Amino acid sequence: MRNYLVACIFATIRLHNTIAMKRDVFQAIADPTRRAILLLIASQAMTPNSLADHFETTRQAVSKHIRYLVDCNVVRQEKVGWEIYYGLNMERMDELNQWMEKLHHQWEVRFEQLDQVLDQLKSQKNEI
Repeated sequence: MRNYLVACIFATIRLHNTIAMKRDVFQAIADPTRRAILLLIASQAMTPNSLADHFETTRQAVSKHIRYLVDCNVVRQEKVGWEIYYGLNMERMDELNQWMEKLHHQWEVRFEQLDQVLDQLKSQKNEI
């Protein structure tokens, strides 16, 4: 019985990792509908029906977008009574924000270096 449980646990972990590999968070936030969903649930958790009311598409289509966001671990789900509420997974959003800040810092450094090169070229041109 113990070996069976261990096998089930490893199978679940492999399945979870497979889903995580299939669902890239950057592809998730690249879609305008999914970004809109994230903006809507940023202030408060919402049900799929209340989210679907904000879009000119079917509830099923909105549910697919929500599922994608859940698979990326950007959105968390919480069951309250009969309803499921979706809200932001702030830990995951913080991870994304930290990554974006690093990228932003890299670009700032590169732009500063470019400014220095342009200033040097400009001063050399003025000397001629």
